[in-house]
Amino acid sequence: MEALKQGSDALFILLGGIMVLAMHAGFAFLELGTVRKKNQVNALVKILVDFSISTVVYFLVGYGVAYGTHFFVGAEQLAAKNGYELVKFFFLLTFAAAIPAIISGGIAERARFYPQLIATAVIVGLVYPLFEGIVWNQNFGIQAWIKSATGFEFHDFAGSVVVHALGGWLALPAVVLLGARSNRYRKDGAVSAHPPSNIPFLALGAWILTVGWFGFNVMSAQTIDKISGLVAVNSLMAMVGGTLAALVAGKNDPGFVHNGPLAGLVAVCAGSDLMHPLGALVVGSVAGALFVVMFTLTQNRWKIDDVLGVWPLHGLCGTWGGIAAGIFGSQALGGLGGVSLSAQLLGTAMGVLWAVIAGFAVYGLIKSVTSLRLTQEEEFEGADLSLHRIGATPDREVNW
Repeated sequence: MEALKQGSDALFILLGGIMVLAMHAGFAFLELGTVRKKNQVNALVKILVDFSISTVVYFLVGYGVAYGTHFFVGAEQLAAKNGYELVKFFFLLTFAAAIPAIISGGIAERARFYPQLIATAVIVGLVYPLFEGIVWNQNFGIQAWIKSATGFEFHDFAGSVVVHALGGWLALPAVVLLGARSNRYRKDGAVSAHPPSNIPFLALGAWILTVGWFGFNVMSAQTIDKISGLVAVNSLMAMVGGTLAALVAGKNDPGFVHNGPLAGLVAVCAGSDLMHPLGALVVGSVAGALFVVMFTLTQNRWKIDDVLGVWPLHGLCGTWGGIAAGIFGSQALGGLGGVSLSAQLLGTAMGVLWAVIAGFAVYGLIKSVTSLRLTQEEEFEGADLSLHRIGATPDREVNW
């Protein structure tokens, strides 16, 4: 029976890893459908190469930073318990690799390729695992300190703060340091519209992410005996709440409609194992409306050129999710309890502060050493031809 349990756990978390791996195709197509046609190839290449860099760095460094273990032992030892520790690494890697995938959408259409890969290595190797280890592995005694101060630990079941808020708030300094795309904001105050290039691809990306998210959330249990249908239904309710809220707030705009479910799912991650489904519906609805309002303010009023709106979508909705777990996870609102608003506020604030400081440090250092941005000529021609020498639908000879 123990061997069966070990095999079942390994299969369970492996399937979760595969589902979250598939989400990276969603990131790719969401970005491809949003950016202009001349940058579509670059969107696809970035997500795949970022994932590959993330895998190597997280295997060699990041996983050890977060969990205090390593893989520099014989294969016989690694294969123990059906290789559970290895597939656990695979599952958690897909979370870590989501950070550069999130950032990619914010800095699209004008970021240089290799400097961003350097940033990916630093973020996945050090920045993300340090906070991941604090929240999910009790590192540095910070969770114990939060519990002594508030009565409860900071609760983030599937990463509203650890993954999404961290990714969104890391992206904000990168976007600010890069500056807006050429001619996006004119000197006379006018804003040049850059509408999505391909709504079907954008929708495909959103659907792939949405389906994979049920692996992201449900399989965060990590062992089969801890699987919870509550997590699945709460994810569903938050998804539809975000969709409907974005539909109304965004006045039927398809870009908002397809980002609405993602906003809801980002927000519900933290408390998906605690909330009542009606609470999850409210959390998702607030997130969907929050994304529409803040994306509009960011782009048009504040003139921060965050191409896919990753700061509102992941940064702000992830922040809301961390706080919401302390509200709707309480027994007073139908939740399971075991969480406090003060602990959630404290843990969420720590994650946001760490991401902002690290974002300015990493991207500021890279900018001081080399350029973060394509030249004006390269940006005008598009990242596809400038970097990869071929377009998404080649209509002229390859530019060698």
